[in-house]
Amino acid sequence: IGIAGNIGVGKTTLTEKLGKRLNLKTYYESVIDNPYLDEFYGDMLRWSFNLQIYFLAHRFKSQKQISESGINAVQDHTIYEDVEIFARPLYEQEYMSEKDYECYSDLFHNMLPVLKKPDVIIYLNASVDTLMGRIQQRGRDFETTIERSYIEYLNGSYERWMKRARNDFKVLEIDANKTDFINGDDDLEWVAQKLEEM
Repeated sequence: IGIAGNIGVGKTTLTEKLGKRLNLKTYYESVIDNPYLDEFYGDMLRWSFNLQIYFLAHRFKSQKQISESGINAVQDHTIYEDVEIFARPLYEQEYMSEKDYECYSDLFHNMLPVLKKPDVIIYLNASVDTLMGRIQQRGRDFETTIERSYIEYLNGSYERWMKRARNDFKVLEIDANKTDFINGDDDLEWVAQKLEEM
């Protein structure tokens, strides 16, 4: 199971809860120990390529471990989001040069044949207001400079990707404005039931 969604939407919490509920090995996005995040949010033009290569390498390692282990797993953030949601918009917004983007894309597309697709992608969707509130609430230092316009842009990127992704993956979309995976298990049980049906 891959869990996809914007910054602050609740991917990590749902990954942890689903892992326990369904007895799945959990894989998490490398955020706290990422050596480029502080620099990236301070100077996106300078650090976008470095950041995306770091994420791609980390995600590829996790995907490879999942594929080779043969065990059931849930992953916070998918490798497909790296190119569709983050690298492409950085290039479109001119935070990444064409040369760097082509290099990144070439590397990504050469990785794809090695990877097993997730059986299901859970897409957590939330409004910009909800996301900004949650980002502020969790209080990570490196996220304090994230602008509302960037979150809005990423939300649009997710919507465009999801329209295409439904042709390649089974997708369970969840309105994360209405779910609370931190303070109760009712929503978690609903997700578990939907996954079993799928």
